[in-house]
Amino acid sequence: MDDRNNTIAGWVLAGAGAALGLSIVGGMMFHGERPEKMGYAIEGVEEAGGGGGEAAEPIATRLATADPAKGAEVFKKCAACHTINQGGANGIGPNLYATLGEGIAQGKGGFAFSDALKAVGGSWDFDKMDAWLTSPRKFANGTKMTFAGLGNPKDRADIIAYLNQQGSNLPLPAAPAAGAAAPKDGAVANVTDAAKGDTADIANEGTPASGAPSVDPAAQKDKALAAEPPAKK
Repeated sequence: MDDRNNTIAGWVLAGAGAALGLSIVGGMMFHGERPEKMGYAIEGVEEAGGGGGEAAEPIATRLATADPAKGAEVFKKCAACHTINQGGANGIGPNLYATLGEGIAQGKGGFAFSDALKAVGGSWDFDKMDAWLTSPRKFANGTKMTFAGLGNPKDRADIIAYLNQQGSNLPLPAAPAAGAAAPKDGAVANVTDAAKGDTADIANEGTPASGAPSVDPAAQKDKALAAEPPAKK
């Protein structure tokens, strides 16, 4: 009987030792660390986020060729958090119907906007919406929105054109004329100098008009007197 109890006790101790060993090994292999980036990121958004890249054309230029239908496709990335139909409910983010032209972080059925976005002030115009969609965190540092942004300028123009059709219908801004950029200071200086010219060279090379004296009149008179023969006494 004693041998049997000892055997059972031995197996129990061996099992406990094995469980402890497995726990230690598992803790070493699957230890937890603080994530580098806090918050929930929507699938596919981080990769699309803008960060640097080439400078985009002004939004007014891009809107001239924007396609709202393509913008509706791009908006599918936003549909996980936003509705856009008139009277739609707020979700993780606010309903976006008639957003362009509205005050930033105002209205929307009492949606709880972040203090960072409230501090921006003003209204949602095309330029501000373009900046917001490029990088919400840069536009309003401290925003609760985890969307990384749209790095493709064409996608931003398309989705802004689509948003504008959903209850806002603001007139599109006129695209700036091609080559209308102001000249640099150095170019202005060069043009100004060329317009002034070199007046010294002009004075030296000019031909006197007909009948105009080519020398000083007083000097001409003295020269004539000197040429006359002396009077006889």
